[in-house]
Amino acid sequence: MTAAIRQYLVITGNYWAFTLTDGALRMLVVLHFHQLGYSPLEIALLFIFYEFFGVVTNLVGGYLGARMGLNRTMNIGLFLQIVALAMLAVPAAMLTVPWVMAAQAMSGIAKDLNKMSAKSGIKLLVPDEQQGTLYKWVAILTGSKNTLKGVGFFLGGVLLMSAGFTGAVIIMAVALGVVWLASLFLLKQELGKSKAKPKFSEILSKSRAINVLSAARMFLFGARDVWFVVALPVYLHTVFGWDFWKVGGFMATWIIGYGFIQTIAPRITGNMEGKQPAVLWAAALAVVPAAIAGGLMAGLSPQLVVIGGLLLFGVLFAINSSLHSYLIVSYARGDGVSLDVGFYYMSNAAGRLLGTILSGWVYQAYGLEACLWISSGLVAMASLLSVLLPERRHAVA
Repeated sequence: MTAAIRQYLVITGNYWAFTLTDGALRMLVVLHFHQLGYSPLEIALLFIFYEFFGVVTNLVGGYLGARMGLNRTMNIGLFLQIVALAMLAVPAAMLTVPWVMAAQAMSGIAKDLNKMSAKSGIKLLVPDEQQGTLYKWVAILTGSKNTLKGVGFFLGGVLLMSAGFTGAVIIMAVALGVVWLASLFLLKQELGKSKAKPKFSEILSKSRAINVLSAARMFLFGARDVWFVVALPVYLHTVFGWDFWKVGGFMATWIIGYGFIQTIAPRITGNMEGKQPAVLWAAALAVVPAAIAGGLMAGLSPQLVVIGGLLLFGVLFAINSSLHSYLIVSYARGDGVSLDVGFYYMSNAAGRLLGTILSGWVYQAYGLEACLWISSGLVAMASLLSVLLPERRHAVA
């Protein structure tokens, strides 16, 4: 086993462990506070700091990764997630909205430090001329992460039912602490540290390709979260009458399938030859939420329309996400890669922030159909922006 593959496995394992707790915590918070009587908008507000600090972290985190090394930013991310979980392991009377929002802010910082470090690290382990290999490695990392996030959703529902909210976060904090200690010893020192110390002013990308791709990414993830984060779990529980096991299990299954599609996306799209795949796959995705909304408005069976549409949306969204994840790593500079990746994931976090706020507010005010129409419009914007991407050739396997 080569040193590069060993580091890839350490990075991936680290990312996997973090993702399990991140997915579980998301489901725990949504279901627990819905159970306490919080409205969809109030639940969405609990995640505002999570998403907002994700925007800030990606912007500053890329700079820190280039100066400190990606091993350090990844381990800092793990440690901060342990702190966030510990903050929630307090008596129920202390779980006020400001306290939970602060814990979510800590978790948002942790998540995006960890993700930025993992995605940037892969760029440094694959020679630049092997674009096909890079696409496959990024697809595997991204897809497996989302599969485990789905497992985390299910884990969150199971832990809430079996151990209660406090017991669940304690179990996750202890398990993640073990992973953090192992990572301190196994992750290569100085990974991703820029040879030339970047200036803070360099955190904003000067690359047209990265700016366009970042804007498309923002609209893409806003389109997912506008109906997925708050509206869908609450809809499944209130309209379909599903209990927490069923809601957590279904959403876990969706995420797992979505992650699997991401891992095999290179087989579906073929090697990247230019920008056309990013344009066409986004255009196809834009049709799906509009079709679901139309079906609901026409009085078709909600179970058939929502569940069937969600499955198709998951397949197409996974392919779009995997294409974007490859393109950012491909476009990024070799030296100081975390600056470009951090800027890109800042836009990703901004899209999630936009989607999260809209998910609670629009669902509460206008219902699921309105969330879906907005989702379709946002994906259409991502497709139009992708037309401006530069060509990317030589995808050698």
